[in-house]
Amino acid sequence: MNWNLYPNFSENELKCQVTGHCDMDPYFMSCLQELRTRYGKPMAISSGFRDPLEHPIEAKKSRPGAHGYGVAADILVSGADAHELLKHIMDMKVFSGIGFSQKGDVGSRFIHVDTATSEILEGAPRPHIWSY
Repeated sequence: MNWNLYPNFSENELKCQVTGHCDMDPYFMSCLQELRTRYGKPMAISSGFRDPLEHPIEAKKSRPGAHGYGVAADILVSGADAHELLKHIMDMKVFSGIGFSQKGDVGSRFIHVDTATSEILEGAPRPHIWSY
């Protein structure tokens, strides 16, 4: 993957935190870069690629989730910034999965975005929105 196409992100911040492997999807990354450009502020990623066999969250699933296919990221954001980021997410109309975790410690709140399809997620509904 040509990481130069995504100047606001690095392979290191999106790699699996367990294995160090990084198999992010180029289309997803172009969407994430466009989101960052529209948002105009840094976006800290708390989770990108997750090895479907070795990452503990993915390994206990019956089938890999969007992170296991490299088409998802969790963006650390809260409060008014989360509201602003969500506006851009919705305006883009490219993300098929949007999840919110806005409870607890402010530093751990995030918005999940993905471009997964119901085909790769074996029938999971898309588009879809949820809270954690």
